[in-house]
Amino acid sequence: MILQTAFSLPSTTTTNTALLSSCCPHRLNTLFFTHRRRRLISPSRLNSSFSQRRFLFAVAASGNNVFTSPETSKTFDFSSEEKIYKWWESQGYFKPSFEKGGSPFVIPMPPPNVTGSLHMGHAMFVTLEDIMVRYNRMKGRPTLWLPGTDHAGIATQLVVEKMLASEGIKRVDLGRDEFTKRVWEWKEKYGGTITNQIKRLGASCDWSRERFTLDEQLSRAVIEAFVKLHDKGFIYQGSYMVNWSPNLQTAVSDLEVEYSEEPGFLYHIKYRVAGSPDFLTIATTRPETLFGDVAIAVHPEDDRYSKYVGQTAIVPMTYGRHVPIISDKYVDKDFGTGVLKISPGHDHNDYLLARKLGLPILNVMNKDATLNEVAGLFRGLDRFEVRDKLWADLEETGLAVKKEPYTLRVPRSQRGGEVIEPLVSKQWFVHMEPLAEKALAAVEKKELTITPERFEKIYNHWLTNIKDWCISRQLWWGHRIPVWYVVGKDCEEDYIVAKNSEEALEKAHEKYGKDAEIYQDPDVLDTWFSSSLWPFSTLGWPDVSAKDFNNFYPTNMLETGHDILFFWVARMVMMGIEFTGSVPFSHVYLHGLIRDSQGRKMSKSIGNVIDPLDTIKDFGTDALRFTIALGTAGQDLNLSTERLTANKAFTNKLWNAGKFVLQSLPSLSDTSVWENLLAIKLDKEETLLSLPLPECWAVSKLHILIDSVTASYEKLFFGDVGRETYDFFWSDFADWYIEASKSRLYGSGGTSVSLVSQAVLLYVFENILKLLHPFMPFVTEDLWQALPYRKEALIVSPWPHSSLPRNVESVKRFENLQALTRAIRNARAEYSVEPVKRISASIVGSAEVVEYISKEKEVLALLSRLDLNNVHFTNAPPGDAKISVHLVASEGLEAYLPLADMVDISSEVQRISKRLSKMQTEYDALVARLNSPKFVEKAPEEVVKGVKEKAEEVEEKIKLTKARLDFLKSTSLVSQ
Repeated sequence: MILQTAFSLPSTTTTNTALLSSCCPHRLNTLFFTHRRRRLISPSRLNSSFSQRRFLFAVAASGNNVFTSPETSKTFDFSSEEKIYKWWESQGYFKPSFEKGGSPFVIPMPPPNVTGSLHMGHAMFVTLEDIMVRYNRMKGRPTLWLPGTDHAGIATQLVVEKMLASEGIKRVDLGRDEFTKRVWEWKEKYGGTITNQIKRLGASCDWSRERFTLDEQLSRAVIEAFVKLHDKGFIYQGSYMVNWSPNLQTAVSDLEVEYSEEPGFLYHIKYRVAGSPDFLTIATTRPETLFGDVAIAVHPEDDRYSKYVGQTAIVPMTYGRHVPIISDKYVDKDFGTGVLKISPGHDHNDYLLARKLGLPILNVMNKDATLNEVAGLFRGLDRFEVRDKLWADLEETGLAVKKEPYTLRVPRSQRGGEVIEPLVSKQWFVHMEPLAEKALAAVEKKELTITPERFEKIYNHWLTNIKDWCISRQLWWGHRIPVWYVVGKDCEEDYIVAKNSEEALEKAHEKYGKDAEIYQDPDVLDTWFSSSLWPFSTLGWPDVSAKDFNNFYPTNMLETGHDILFFWVARMVMMGIEFTGSVPFSHVYLHGLIRDSQGRKMSKSIGNVIDPLDTIKDFGTDALRFTIALGTAGQDLNLSTERLTANKAFTNKLWNAGKFVLQSLPSLSDTSVWENLLAIKLDKEETLLSLPLPECWAVSKLHILIDSVTASYEKLFFGDVGRETYDFFWSDFADWYIEASKSRLYGSGGTSVSLVSQAVLLYVFENILKLLHPFMPFVTEDLWQALPYRKEALIVSPWPHSSLPRNVESVKRFENLQALTRAIRNARAEYSVEPVKRISASIVGSAEVVEYISKEKEVLALLSRLDLNNVHFTNAPPGDAKISVHLVASEGLEAYLPLADMVDISSEVQRISKRLSKMQTEYDALVARLNSPKFVEKAPEEVVKGVKEKAEEVEEKIKLTKARLDFLKSTSLVSQ
């Protein structure tokens, strides 16, 4: 067999034994063994060898300094990340390939705002989506991650208006066309910032398919969608209550309003009952809206006010305007005075009540949040100015009862932070109920799966209680509503919906005559309207014959933050079913927020915002991605410098492991050796079963890991993938197998054993790189390129096969060897044995255990720092057992370490006696404190409890130390 093939090794010289010293906790002094150095290859010779062998992967970028090698660089250089990324893109690796067949895997990227700059939310979605994409690409599926940006109507218009304001220019001075032109100019100049920053995170998107929501194709889709919905009666125009942004001068979505708890006041005001000396006192947080009161309401079961129901009340400061006093269960008897003013023009709940009862709607506010003519003397004043002035006037007239502090729930705009005003306005709406029914059914029928599952309930609740969607915005930047009005006609009755102005004019002429003139609705559509079409508009819809639409729709995965489950996800589901007949994606994966190390939401005001680009400079992209990916779906993640530092160390550990593997491999000039090495097929059962114990264990554990990790990838358990692979690499491969392999590479096992070890090192390490690549693409690709005989880039290399052979018995046996090693290491540490000191050992076990452990005598000696010539294997305790440290590693496996080999017994007795004396003094002091009534009675309970626990801890240490001292003394007597 190939395992028995002998070959000559290069000349013997000194080997660098500190390759992993910075990261391995149990450094071994390999100078104890005879060293056989593997001749290192210069970068130039390495490149030359690559070009000469048919098995070598011709790296096009190797001559352009794209990749570095652990043989030439001490650590992974973060600055090479951008070069590696550009090389991937130049090779076309980000584009879907149908060469290997298979069903496509498609993710539409949540389009970030074109005004945006990178924050940790972007880092989260880019990392998770790129993990999915890279994994499926390596699985051989045609993979498309479709990127793009959103025109962000409100945000972008605000940015450009501020820019113009700095030049002393107002939007209205420019006019709509010129302003829109300026926004496009801004977009061309600055709109690519977020895209370039996303690339810096390693996003392997197909940038040749990058989309923008105002692209011609996507705009055509928006118009098509509006027309189709209108034709079906789902879009209508009407005057309804909306959330109005006075500064932006536009309606905003319910979902774009955030409520904050803020200090304010509850104002108690007298309303005279008409024709009576009595007053009804109401309590309100917004006295300025009293000018819009249309009724006073009390609860029908409130005996305090039942006699007034049916009468009228006089609204203060309105020159005697009367309103009816009504009863309704909507009123909360326990809030305030139990009397409610109904202002349907300025309160969402009052609006619904007024519509139910047929009450009039009275608006007292202009769109800039000043009061209109209904407010009389207060006309033209700002709403908050009116609040203060009105209260002063009420006090003067004796109608003010009291003003008391009260915590307000204030609606604020997500965009500008201003206080939103409930206002009745003429807008365009989408009737949502029939669309929502189909979206609900999709989840019920399992056509759509949401991860985590708990969000299905939230999704269902929102769709079940859905309100009609206000889709019009009073902006200039965005998709203009495709509605035209006829000059001289009623706008609400006579309008034309068309795909363009030519079609609209033709329809107007047909209906109203050749002289009819038209003008377009000035409003634009809500940005979320165009975004709701994203999964299919980006692929060519409404052209259902488009190649991309047929190849990639429906998509597979939608990954985004749980905070936009309603903004975006649910709306895409509804629109996808409505326009294509299919759910736009089969799976939704929702991530949580990234918080600071204390669990606080990142905020500029707190000063705890972490910039991903700064983090990349300090820790590298791979460390940032790996840290983020270890979270759990739907749960918030606390990001700390400690975690980033640990994962940067992980990157360095990989790099150092790569250094060791490369320096352990034969020279590329040794062609026959490489042929023998490459002929060792470690994925074959017959090869596995012929391996020595450490090698069989390492390969078996790898194969078990591949199955587990692959299953976790499929289940989207990315945190499990990261942790399992991390543990295997760090604990099993680096801490155990790399160390064990040194007995093969530098020991007396012979060339065939050395060759097998080299093959296992290479095989395990390259598979670790594959498993980690979706998480840590840069360092893994750089290391992969440094390995010899690569056929293709790591990004497109095949994923490891599942269900590969493993030897469970060998795993158990090596775990016994590990347990024995740990026991010996612990004993050495307990007796403070110098690391360089080699000690004797008698290993006692059953015949079977002794047989397989003794075969790995060199490995055991290396890992445990034993004197190779004084390690004995027996089935009974040795003669010097009474003066030895007895260790039980596992059932049927023990060790005896001669104490005299480890320490000077008399010196150790003196040292421990002094230590015991100090502990006893400490213990006596603690007991004295606990016996003091003053301390027990006056000290805080936590302090007393802490002293008790400390005393118990010291007492336990004293017992253990006494036992050890007794053992040393008895050993001394026996030896004498």
